[in-house]
Amino acid sequence: MKKILILLVILVIIFMGFLLFMGKSEKISGEDYLNTTYKVEGVEVKLTNGKSEVEVVPGSASKVVTQYFGNAVKSDLDDDGREDIAFILTQQTGGSGTFYYVVASLNKESGYVGSDAVLLGDRIAPQTTHMGNGNVIVVNYVDRKPGESFEVRPSEGKSLWLLLDPKTMQFGQVAQDFEGEANPDIMTLDMNVWRWISTKYSDGREVKPNGTKPFSLTMEKDKTFSVSTDCNGVGGEYIVKDKQISFTKMVSTLMYCENSQESEFTQMLGEAQSYQFTSKGELIFSLKSGGGSMIFR
Repeated sequence: MKKILILLVILVIIFMGFLLFMGKSEKISGEDYLNTTYKVEGVEVKLTNGKSEVEVVPGSASKVVTQYFGNAVKSDLDDDGREDIAFILTQQTGGSGTFYYVVASLNKESGYVGSDAVLLGDRIAPQTTHMGNGNVIVVNYVDRKPGESFEVRPSEGKSLWLLLDPKTMQFGQVAQDFEGEANPDIMTLDMNVWRWISTKYSDGREVKPNGTKPFSLTMEKDKTFSVSTDCNGVGGEYIVKDKQISFTKMVSTLMYCENSQESEFTQMLGEAQSYQFTSKGELIFSLKSGGGSMIFR
């Protein structure tokens, strides 16, 4: 009887230890974005428990310190059914500055994958971060007015709207509603992640995204492009001559989604023949048929 009691006690201890271990393992896994590599100003930075310290030069007392700041927001940023995260980190490079960046970490089957960082500013005052429509991340912060000294407390509220391209792991800035006018002369195809707003035809028809997931178009300097739709991802190449444009070699993933507008969207994109920018910050493609205009912002 005594041996049985001792055996039961041992089994209970083993079981409690197993539960404790599993709890710790789950906690570590849940916060693995604090132990992931991000790219800051083109340099890979590996966080360990949310912090990285690297000597400015070997043997130097000065260090580049990069660490988790906070203002995290969780959402499925790549539409794979797993919860991802975006947050702010800071970096001090040995001087008086403290630089604030936005990064994201995608929760993949093999572990978290860190993004390129987007600079908010030096010695700013972060406020709130929240999700906008679709996968747009809205970062609110307070900065100094142009020309003000760093001794002046930040007082000018700003917002940055960002959309992550899961393929390149880079953010694109999403244009907000313009309070003034944009300058079409300095706008470029690769300056933004462009969100499809609508397509209008000369007969009065208008086609708009009918879901909550935005259709976004990213155009790179190397003449490749990628599209996020309400279902699959689409990629390919584009050709530009003067203001003429065409999209070629379009390839899509093969997932089926009921009521998806992907096919209609890619067909419209394939009919693009010229483009122009507007003072509202819009990119407009003229289509070959139907007198159509495809509007992005």
